[in-house]
Amino acid sequence: MNINYEFETISAIATPLGMGGVGVIRISGEKAFETVSKIFSKKIEQSGKIYHGWITENNKKIDEVIVLPFKAPNSYTGEDVIEIQCHGGPAVVKKILKLTVQNGARLAQRGEFTKRAFLNKKLDLSQAEAVLDIIHAKTINFAQKSANNLSGALAQKIQEIKSSLFNLYSRIIAAVDFPEDVKEPEYSYLKEEVENSIEKIDKILKNANASNIMRQGIKVAIAGCPNAGKSSLFNALLNIERAIVTEIPGTTRDIIQETLDIEGIPVTLIDTAGIRDNENVDKVEAIGIEYTKNCVENADLILFLFDWSKGFDKNDALIYELIENKPHIKIASKSDLAEVPNPEAVNISSKTGFNIDVLKEKIKEAVLDSNSFETEFVTNQRQEECLQHSRTALFNALVAINNNELQDLISIDIKSALMALDEITGEVITDEILDNIFDNFCIGK
Repeated sequence: MNINYEFETISAIATPLGMGGVGVIRISGEKAFETVSKIFSKKIEQSGKIYHGWITENNKKIDEVIVLPFKAPNSYTGEDVIEIQCHGGPAVVKKILKLTVQNGARLAQRGEFTKRAFLNKKLDLSQAEAVLDIIHAKTINFAQKSANNLSGALAQKIQEIKSSLFNLYSRIIAAVDFPEDVKEPEYSYLKEEVENSIEKIDKILKNANASNIMRQGIKVAIAGCPNAGKSSLFNALLNIERAIVTEIPGTTRDIIQETLDIEGIPVTLIDTAGIRDNENVDKVEAIGIEYTKNCVENADLILFLFDWSKGFDKNDALIYELIENKPHIKIASKSDLAEVPNPEAVNISSKTGFNIDVLKEKIKEAVLDSNSFETEFVTNQRQEECLQHSRTALFNALVAINNNELQDLISIDIKSALMALDEITGEVITDEILDNIFDNFCIGK
């Protein structure tokens, strides 16, 4: 691991700034206890004990606080750590942070506490990345799967593959280095072991797209003619009165979006302006229509809505031509006012709530159609790239094995596969990669 790092004592606010009941300032490093002792009214004599007292400056009381001390290595970072729990007003929190900096600490960088936990071997890199996923989780489903990563589920799977490959690599190297004493493993054995490792990697990669969907979510745009009931559907799906609904065509003139959790899938639901002939609209609505077209173009799924109480007319047909080649769900709105249901669409009534749950299920099915969410853990793009690199190296090894090539050459590809897997958990890592990972963290974590 090629890492250059100086372990100064650091300090940061660990809770969001704003009005709140509690604010937390976290200090980590060899001067953590010394720094806090200069501003706290009581002497901190041992870890694992809760201290109640005052933060002071020049004998003036700043705030009544709770202090939680942790001695190395029994802390989050593996260093001496102190957490100060104060009242959550931003002025007080900032003042206490300033006092810690004036008395021996420096301001922490993004993700520096978790970075130190990794460098001090409290977490491997996959666990550190799981911390970031938990913080940014949009649904409880994704948070739970990220928590599995934090507990080491992904690292354990990677270790299983690495153990098998390392044993294989060791046997080849032993035979190459000591040909008189160690017999080369059979090519059939090499093939079986490499194929098993590729199969295990494929099982992890199988759910890569689902992981990205759970992390980032999908964009679902509601599109249709003016007064087709788009804003009413938007409100019905959210179960709140978020968008303005009137009988006047062109009420919605801008893009409105909210996040919806559909059984663990974070959905960014987008209400758009009704699309109609620009000659019949004013300048503001025309801009809104252009926004709608761009939104439809970039959406992962489109809810195409038409007013079934009036039938499917030529204006609906023109809009459908824009979206028919993209993933979409055809929706017949205002079905409570229609004489018969539309056989080719999901018939709904936003007013009565008819079939809104059915539509949610259809949205879920549209996402699940090509993705399985039944996975123990999740992966991110960096981890997936490492797995792909490892798989490519193993595939190259498999080709060489099938051609009965020299085993010392085969070992080169197996070693490359191992190194790619080492990058996932952090045994092989560079400063640049590490900085890129932790720059995505918030300050204080």
